[in-house]
Amino acid sequence: MSKNRLWKTFSALTDIYSPSFGERQLCEHLKVKLTELDISVYEDDAGEKIGGNCGNIYGFLPGVNCENTEPILFSSHMDTVEPAKGKKAVLKEDGTITSDGTTILGADDAAGISVIIEAITRLKEESTPHRPVELLFTVAEERAVSGATATEYSRIRSKEAYVLDLGGPIGAAANAAPTILHFSIIVHGKAAHAGVDPKSGIHAISAAAKAIARITLGEPEPGLTCNIGTIKGGGLTNVIPDRCELVGEIRSLTHERALAHLDEVNSIFKEEAEKMGATITAESSINITAYETPMDAPVTKRFQKSCEAVGVKSSINPTQGGSDNSVFALHGISGLVISCSMYDVHSTSEWCNLDEMELCVQLVMNLITQTD
Repeated sequence: MSKNRLWKTFSALTDIYSPSFGERQLCEHLKVKLTELDISVYEDDAGEKIGGNCGNIYGFLPGVNCENTEPILFSSHMDTVEPAKGKKAVLKEDGTITSDGTTILGADDAAGISVIIEAITRLKEESTPHRPVELLFTVAEERAVSGATATEYSRIRSKEAYVLDLGGPIGAAANAAPTILHFSIIVHGKAAHAGVDPKSGIHAISAAAKAIARITLGEPEPGLTCNIGTIKGGGLTNVIPDRCELVGEIRSLTHERALAHLDEVNSIFKEEAEKMGATITAESSINITAYETPMDAPVTKRFQKSCEAVGVKSSINPTQGGSDNSVFALHGISGLVISCSMYDVHSTSEWCNLDEMELCVQLVMNLITQTD
């Protein structure tokens, strides 16, 4: 019966269209679910801050027979990537859940939300002693963790958190994540007639191409990635292009290394531009800052203990992906991002597994009931 309820909760969540900055319907649905569980609910003003139609949802569940223990935070995000309109979850006989193949499934992160709700439901049904629990369901995680950034941290008392937002089998967790910075570089050349007077022009695309040829894209070194995602410039075929714009990103598990690599990229572009008489304009922004939760931290040890209790092997490693946990770390909250059964995310092939989600429910219940 409980597993069937878990499926119904997940199916109802995935039925709702909740793109980044447009999570209002899902927000209202969750408010009802949490209120039914006698959880105090508060919606913050993150939506107003970031231009969305709703805020983050904060919930608090008092402890039972261990009220003096420290609270613990559980979090998942409400938004999804596209294509998501009209998505429907399809449960197969082997427990695999997919969409119909025309949209994403939305297990990222409906799986996390469903697991948290079911775990708390069972604890209340069984009157199981547990520590105080704080909940945070964020908006716009898929957009540079905007919702978590706009959260009212003065309200949150927890110093430890588990973010259910990782792919892979149950027992997998991420204890470190990279700095992610975006950069744009504009090469400014000089326009000229490409057929009549090409020598008087300065070819912006050529200068940019020579710079790109010197940069190692992909993984220049372990723990560091660099990518140029878009490039545009030029117009008519008979005009020397006077402008070429590139947009990319750099990720590194070490914050200082990400900044240093950005300097290297900018220097290469400047050198190649100057060789041809061109100039550059460079801008960058840091979307996420690197963090690492130690393996001997209490939040990590508790996770390992809970994995052992429910019969799964823990596997804790760094990830190159971003999550709300990166923002939590900036506010002094020590946390892990844990798997809740999601695979091939951000694609129409996305899937999850009901049996794995059930196992994750047991894991979360154990995390909440541990009081040491």
